[in-house]
Amino acid sequence: MIIDKLSYNSKLRYENAEVKFAFAVITLLICVISRFTVTAIIVLAVTGILTIKSGIPVFRYLKFLSIPLAFLFLSTIAIIFDFKPFYITINKNNIFYALNLILTSLSAVSCLYFLAFTTTIMDILSVLKKLKCPKIILELMLLIYRFIFILLDTAYAISIAQNARLGNINYKTSLKSFGILGSSLMLKAIKRSQNVYISMQARCYDDTINILSSKKAKPKAKHIIMITLFDGFLLIFSIWSKFFL
Repeated sequence: MIIDKLSYNSKLRYENAEVKFAFAVITLLICVISRFTVTAIIVLAVTGILTIKSGIPVFRYLKFLSIPLAFLFLSTIAIIFDFKPFYITINKNNIFYALNLILTSLSAVSCLYFLAFTTTIMDILSVLKKLKCPKIILELMLLIYRFIFILLDTAYAISIAQNARLGNINYKTSLKSFGILGSSLMLKAIKRSQNVYISMQARCYDDTINILSSKKAKPKAKHIIMITLFDGFLLIFSIWSKFFL
């Protein structure tokens, strides 16, 4: 929900969505395919600076970045160790490999964060529509995205009601309340989905959800040139490092 609010308040919100989408996706692909540490650091720094300059507070951005970082640390611990029949060793090469994997994954996440923090979901769906993405996928993305907020509001309301009735007074009661919350949330979600479908049919739904994007901005030549130069440099640098380093 916070990401959605930040994207609507971003300084880059009204910049051309196709340009932002192309920059994020192409940069992500170059970073993931090359899997070179220096490339990952460059991408992480550039996308982070651009995201922060778009109006995202530094500490909030770092907080969002720390969420995948925690999962990456936990998932790469096993890579560091070499398991022998009777002992466990730490390999120096494995440490560098784990570090490279963390940086590459984190830089890829930063590309997606740049797109998410500066582009609204409607603009992203509009770009995907122009790319001839299947209609059913776009509609599912839109409905699932909207239902996330409905489920969050419903879960929050149920949680407040449970706290008001001392539903979390101890560990045993909290477990019981959590189970009730999950079951109630599922029933309410089914009922809400039925109501949404009925309301769509009442408004002449013809199996197509029309997406209204934000005010369109023309692609700026300077942005296209900067993106081309940056991604071109990354590509050449990645190829050079692959064969000469």
